[in-house]
Amino acid sequence: MDLNKSLFLEYLLNKMSLTEKIGQMIMIDYRETKEMTIDLEKALSMYKPGGFILFKNNIANYEQTHKLLTDIKSINSIPTMIAVDQEGGRVQRLGENVGFQKYPPMAEVGKTQNTNIAYQLARKMGKELHDIGIDMDMAPVLDILSNPKNAAIGERAFGTDSTTVKEMALAYAKGLKDEKIIAVGKHFPGHGGTFKDSHKDLPFIDKNKEELNQLELIPFIEAIHQNIPGIMVGHIAVPNVAEKIKDNNNEDITSPASLSKVMISDMLRGSHKYKGLIIPDSLQMAALSKYFTNENIYLRCVQAGNDIMLMPQDITEAFNTIRRAVNEGKISEERINQSVLRILSTKFDYGLLDKEYASYLSTIKSNITR
Repeated sequence: MDLNKSLFLEYLLNKMSLTEKIGQMIMIDYRETKEMTIDLEKALSMYKPGGFILFKNNIANYEQTHKLLTDIKSINSIPTMIAVDQEGGRVQRLGENVGFQKYPPMAEVGKTQNTNIAYQLARKMGKELHDIGIDMDMAPVLDILSNPKNAAIGERAFGTDSTTVKEMALAYAKGLKDEKIIAVGKHFPGHGGTFKDSHKDLPFIDKNKEELNQLELIPFIEAIHQNIPGIMVGHIAVPNVAEKIKDNNNEDITSPASLSKVMISDMLRGSHKYKGLIIPDSLQMAALSKYFTNENIYLRCVQAGNDIMLMPQDITEAFNTIRRAVNEGKISEERINQSVLRILSTKFDYGLLDKEYASYLSTIKSNITR
């Protein structure tokens, strides 16, 4: 890391209260509004969330959406990072209603076997997203469609083999990066071979580490080698790898990867040495809510090693759960600091902290010339 960047991030971190640090680790959704409201402004001011994820309900037209995102970013001194699910095909929040191009499903792109097509498509998409005020795209899909009956992924995947998915998805990720959009590859350790949809229940993969390495993990490992800025962890149980945890009925259940220390801290951070942002899939999904209380979800999410709590059901409960856990010694402030530094580093790399950095350099220069 550049020395000036490192010193600046430490400077920012040292200025932040525990409240502000925990806020950076929360990415909220607020689906019932298309404009800045008193309630939304209050939530942004009180909890200072590090991110906001945009949905179709927030979108009416280009000018309205651009204003909403600009207003959200203006509330806090460290700008809120704006994210969206914009894969193409059936997962495309911003469409013709805001003048965006309609993109094909990635299965069609994968069939071309042409990485330049994937790259150029992502550049067009990335420019549209950047111009309207979006910073992060929850894409590309790194899942390999090894189960043709998997409706949850289906045509969202680039293909049915590891080479196609790896090459096409990472060309897509580079296209986003070249338009200053933070790419988040999903859904680790791979959702393409499952039968259940994690929106409705907890799917599982009946493989061990070696078997995962031979197929599902190949695109993720290559993405790590190419420094993809974010990886989304799926609500997927891997009983031959992950640890057992207690569910709502105090019974043993295989931890979903998204709440698993083994899958996140040991595998992603440890074995694969991933240094970027780790984000779970939406914390509102039934794969979690059917088996765990909200408080348990938030606590395990951070303890497992995730950097961001994506779409907590209740922002107040999420915030209070983590603050209480720090006060009770269940989570160390150093653990919080590690995630906050990764979040700030990503924001710095993609230009979200340019004004703050310029002010910091100006202050240093002024102090030197006195």
